[in-house]
Parts: sequence; structure tokens; C-alpha cells
Amino acid sequence: MKRIIYPGTFDPIHNGHLDIANRAAKLFDELIFVVAVNNDKNPLFTIEERVDLIDKCLTQENISVQSFNGLVVDSAKKLNAGAIIRGLRHVSDFEFEFQMAMMNYHLEKDITSLFMMPDENYIHVNSTVIKDVVRLGGNVSKYVPEHIEKEIINKYKNQS
Repeated sequence: MKRIIYPGTFDPIHNGHLDIANRAAKLFDELIFVVAVNNDKNPLFTIEERVDLIDKCLTQENISVQSFNGLVVDSAKKLNAGAIIRGLRHVSDFEFEFQMAMMNYHLEKDITSLFMMPDENYIHVNSTVIKDVVRLGGNVSKYVPEHIEKEIINKYKNQS
């Protein structure tokens, strides 16, 4: 079985992430979102909330979600994944992702990093922008599933 993981903070997941996951899942038997526990980022949503939000987005049988803490390659090994998928939106993303891919390769040569660009409709979207637009009262319905937008709005209402 060919398995790939899609690691990230996903705070929150957006349609760019889902586009990449759905297309990558067509190339592999199974894709697993692995949601990072990353306290340095000060996420809006807890790890449990992010896993749940992603789970509610899944429509393909061969896509699942779980959390992880630690090195991505260790998560990949634990899940018997032979590859890691990462999204690239701009040239600036490539530099960081290239460094991470090379480090992952040096840590675990049997795990391959693959890169995919999202649909052009999502090339400018990232989780920080989504949160900022919602926090300032803007509409992000083109960029996130409806339940995600509602949860972000609720988070900001409850922080007031």
C-alpha cells in the first residue's frame, strides 16, 4: 500500500489544503493529514479542534486525519508512509520547504518529499490570512468550508 502524509499546523485548514490533499489522494492508496502540535505558533484552535475540523471536511474514503508531536519523518515512519506532500504557493515557499525536505531526507532517506501547487484560486490563501480576514469582519466563504468559517467566527466572538 502506498501511503503519503500531509503534515501541517492547519490552523485552520482551508480549501488550498483540501485541494492538494484530494489530488494527492488520487495518486496514493491512502493520505493521512498529520496535524502538528506546535506550541511556538500559538494556534487559534486546539490540536483536538483542528483534527475534528479536518475530519468534518473529509469526503474521500482514503483520506484520514490524526495528530503528531515531533519530527515529521518520525510520524511518517510510524505510519508506514513512504512520502510527505507539501504545498507550494510561491517561490518564497520553496526555499523553506526545500530546506525541510533536505533535512527530512538526511534524517530518513526512505521517505520522499513531494511538492504540489494548489489550484490557482487558492494560491494567495494561507491560514493566517484567513484568520485575519475573519477577525476583521471579512468574508472567507470562497476559501474555507462553511463549518470552518463558522468556527473561526465563534472563536473570535468568544475572545472578545
